[in-house]
Amino acid sequence: MAKVSVYSMEGKQVDEIELNDAVFGVDVNAHLMHMSVVWHLANRRQGTQSAKTRAEVRGGGAKPWRQKGTGRARQGSIRAPHWKGGGVVFAPKPRDYSFKLNKKERRAALKSALTTKVNDNQLIVIDDLKLDEIKTKKMQAVLDGLKVNKALIVLNDGDRKVVLSTRNIPNVKTASTHTINVYDILKYDTFIVTKDAVATLEEVYV
Repeated sequence: MAKVSVYSMEGKQVDEIELNDAVFGVDVNAHLMHMSVVWHLANRRQGTQSAKTRAEVRGGGAKPWRQKGTGRARQGSIRAPHWKGGGVVFAPKPRDYSFKLNKKERRAALKSALTTKVNDNQLIVIDDLKLDEIKTKKMQAVLDGLKVNKALIVLNDGDRKVVLSTRNIPNVKTASTHTINVYDILKYDTFIVTKDAVATLEEVYV
């Protein structure tokens, strides 16, 4: 089991904990992590893009000029794709981009992402994260104490004061233990997690 330091909100080491290898020490599967990121981004797509084909563009029913004798190339409609104002060839239409990723694959990808953060020394465990008021400046002071800039902060219960205090800080995002995903874990340089949240992750994903 990997041992990591536990820090206070001021950035001082206060303890050490052992991480469960079943969650934070698995064999990293890069392919599953990639598939999980693609699945996550595909599910976020609205799929509302739409353009008209030549059959849907208004007008163009009359032949622009007679077939022969003009010296120009033959044309059948002013709404053909090569005409200005014409239809689009293979025009995009509303569609659902989402696809299925098995639950076991999603769990394995998440464990691989968490293990990657441990292996790269990008996981920081803090004893507790509580603020007495909604104040961005106080939250920024916590991040400065931990010496991080781009971070994903994972809380056990999604503390409202912490979430709102973090909202205006660039490159910092908060999440709870049941909303984290592989895309966010890999996107942010540092994975900050509370001690309680580590216990919850180990309980849920073992």
